Amino acid sequence: MHANPQRLSVVLFIPPFTQLNTPYPATAYIKGFLNTQGIESFQADLGLQVAARILSKAGLEAVFSSTYVNGKAVAPDVVSERISQLKEQYIQYVDPVVRFLQGKNQTFANQIVNGILPDAQRTQDDTDLEFSFGSLGITDKAKYLATRFLEDLEYFIGLHVDEHFGFTRYAERLGRSANSFDNLYAALQQEPTFTDALLFSEIDKLELPPNTELILLTVPFPGNLYSAFRIAQHAKKRVPNAKIALGGGFANTELRSVSDPRVFEFIDFITLDDGEAPILQLIHNIRDNKFDTFKRSFFCESNEVRYVNNSLIPDFKQNQLGTPDYSDLKLDDYMSLITLANPMHKLWSDGRWNKLTMAHGCYWGKCTFCDISLDYIGIYEPATAKLLCDRVETLIAATGETGFHFVDEAAPPSLMKAFALEVLRRKLVITWWANIRFERNFTDDLCQLLAASGCIAVSGGLEVASDRLLKLIDKGVTVAQVAQVTRSFTEAGILVHAYLMYGYPTQTVQETVDSLEMTRQLFESGVIQSGFWHQFALTAHAPIAKKPEEYGVKIKETKHQFALNDLEFTDKTGIDHSIFSAGLKHSLYNYMHGVGFEIPLQDWFDFKTPKTTIRRDYIANLLNAPEELKLSSQKQLIFIGNAPKFETKLVQKKGREFEVSELVFLTKNAEIRIRADFEILQLLAEICSFAADFFVSGKKYMLSDAALLAEKSDLNFTELAKTKPYVLTKKAGLLLV
Repeated sequence: MHANPQRLSVVLFIPPFTQLNTPYPATAYIKGFLNTQGIESFQADLGLQVAARILSKAGLEAVFSSTYVNGKAVAPDVVSERISQLKEQYIQYVDPVVRFLQGKNQTFANQIVNGILPDAQRTQDDTDLEFSFGSLGITDKAKYLATRFLEDLEYFIGLHVDEHFGFTRYAERLGRSANSFDNLYAALQQEPTFTDALLFSEIDKLELPPNTELILLTVPFPGNLYSAFRIAQHAKKRVPNAKIALGGGFANTELRSVSDPRVFEFIDFITLDDGEAPILQLIHNIRDNKFDTFKRSFFCESNEVRYVNNSLIPDFKQNQLGTPDYSDLKLDDYMSLITLANPMHKLWSDGRWNKLTMAHGCYWGKCTFCDISLDYIGIYEPATAKLLCDRVETLIAATGETGFHFVDEAAPPSLMKAFALEVLRRKLVITWWANIRFERNFTDDLCQLLAASGCIAVSGGLEVASDRLLKLIDKGVTVAQVAQVTRSFTEAGILVHAYLMYGYPTQTVQETVDSLEMTRQLFESGVIQSGFWHQFALTAHAPIAKKPEEYGVKIKETKHQFALNDLEFTDKTGIDHSIFSAGLKHSLYNYMHGVGFEIPLQDWFDFKTPKTTIRRDYIANLLNAPEELKLSSQKQLIFIGNAPKFETKLVQKKGREFEVSELVFLTKNAEIRIRADFEILQLLAEICSFAADFFVSGKKYMLSDAALLAEKSDLNFTELAKTKPYVLTKKAGLLLV
C-alpha cells in the first residue's frame, strides 16, 4: 500500500541521479526507522521519475526539439550528428526498450539482438558479443545493447540540451571538491535547465500539502548535490512553511565544516552521520515549535552558521532501527542495465536489490587512506543473524524481491557465517552479495557455506598489489593472502571484484608496474573476475591527513566555506601518477573480458615504463603451494548435504570374493561413494548426523566433539582429516567453520 503524501508531513526525496536499477537505500532506511516511531512518511526517487520522463516517446520528442541550450554554441560531432539523423528510430523504440529493461517486455530481446535498435557507436566498442554472451545469453546481450541505446541518448542530451546531464550523476562537476559555494550558488541563480524543469514538474505532481513539516534530502554523491539544492529551491516556493534538511554520504564527508550562510538560503539544516537521532530531534523541534535542541546538525542563526553536536542525545542501536521500507517507490519502474559484458561488474547496474547492512562501521578500522575518524566507519556495531534474517523475510514479503546487497564498509566474516547458517536453518532461498576484506578467515569451507546460503559475489579492496604498500596502508592482508582467499571464493562459485588503487604516497613507478603485473596474474589465474582502478585521493578525515609527514606528503592549505574532503598534496616522489590512468584502465577492461593477458605491460602505456620485477608465475606458485591443514577445536562442524546411506557389495580380487562397505552421498548433481573400513565409514556418518542436527536443534557440534568421538573408535581425527574418505565427505557437504 503506497502512502498518500496528502496526509503526511515528512517527505523524503532521492535527488537525480544515483542509479536506474534499484533505489538508493537511504530514504528506505529512514522511512523504516520513522515507522518504529509511529511517524508516517512518504518517499520518492525523483531521479527515477525524471529519467522515466526523458526515456519516453514524449520525452525524446522534447529532447530533439528542445530550445534549451548549454549556454554556448556546441559544434555537433560525428556521433551526435548520427543520433540526430536517427532520431525517429530513437523515438520509435525508446518505450519498448524501457519496458524491456524493466522486465515487462522480455520477448523484445530477440529483436534487440537481431540489430533492430539504432546505435551511434559513441565509443569504439570492440566487445565480442558472441564470446561474452554465447548463443543462448539473449537477455543479457539484449540488456547490453539496450544500455548502449540509452548511453547514446545520455551523450546527446549532455552535449546539446543540458551540459550537466548524466543518468547516474547530475552536475557532478559542481559538487566535486566544491571548497567554495560560489559556482553552485551561481548555477542556482540561472534559469532551470531542461532536466530541472522535469524535476520541478515531478515535485508538482506530488501536490505536497501546505502542512508539510519536513522535507529530507539524501545526497550520497557529488552528482546529487546540485539537484538536491534545486529541489529545495523549488519546494520552498511550493510549501514555504516546510523545513528542509540535507544529509547523506556527501554531507558526512564533505560538509563537516560548512560556514557559508548562503547555503541556508535553500535548506534549513544539514545533519551528519547516522540520520535517525538528528532527524527525530528535528521533528520534535518542528512539532513543539522549539528549535532549542539539536543532534549533529548545522543551521543558520543571525546570518551565522552554527553546529550543535549534543552527544548527550544517544544514537539508536541496530535493533532499534526497524526494517528498511521501500513502499511508495515505483519498484516496477527500475531498469536493469548492463554497461560491461562482465558477470560480476553487472551486479551494480543489473537487477533490483534490497539493500541491507550487516554491521554499522568497519570491524577493521585501520586503513590509513580511509575516513576511519568518522562515525560511519569508526563506530562498529554488528547486527545479529536473527535480526538480519527477520529483516530479509520482511523485505521479501513487502517487495517480492529475494535479492539482497549488503552495503557494509566490510562485512565481518563471523557475522556472514552466522547469517548463512540462519538462512539455511530457515530454508530461505535468497541471492546475496556483500563488500568484504580479503582476510584469512574466509577459508575454503566458509566460502562453501556462504555459497550454499545464496552468496553469489563479494567485492573488496586489494588496493595496491604490493606487500610494502599494503603494510603501509595497514590493510592487514598480503598479496599471497588475497590470492588464496579469492581462490576460495572462486572455487565456491562466488564472483570476486577487487578495488584497486594507484598513486599511494611513496609509491614508485616500479611498484605501479609490478602492481599491474600482480593484477594481471590474478585475473589470468581466474581468482578475480572484475575490478576497478582509482587514483589515490587524500581525504581530510584519513590518518594520512593527520600525520602527513610520516607518508612523505605535504598538504597544500585549502580555504573553504562549503565542502572539504579531498586535499591537494605533493608526494616526495614527485611522480605524476595520473599518467598511468588510461593504461591501467585499458588493461583492466581487457582482463575483465578474459583477453590481453599476453600483451606486454609496456604496450598499455604511451610512455616508457620499467619492466616488471614480478615473476610471471608468481601468483600461480602461490596458488599451487600446498596448504597447511589447520584444525581448530573452537570451530564448528556442519553438514549441509543429504544424509548418507550404507551399502555393501561383493567384489572379486585375485579370484577371491570380498564384502566391502560403502558410504553413499547423493548430491544435487552427482553421487559420491566412499569405500573404507566400516569403522571409518560409521564415524563419518555419525559426524555428519551430529553436524546436521544443528539446523534442527540449534546445538553446535564442535571439532573437539568429533575428536572425542573418533577416540572412542580408536581413531585420530587429525589423521583422519588428511585421508581421501574425509576429503570426499567434505565434498558431500561436511564443513568446518
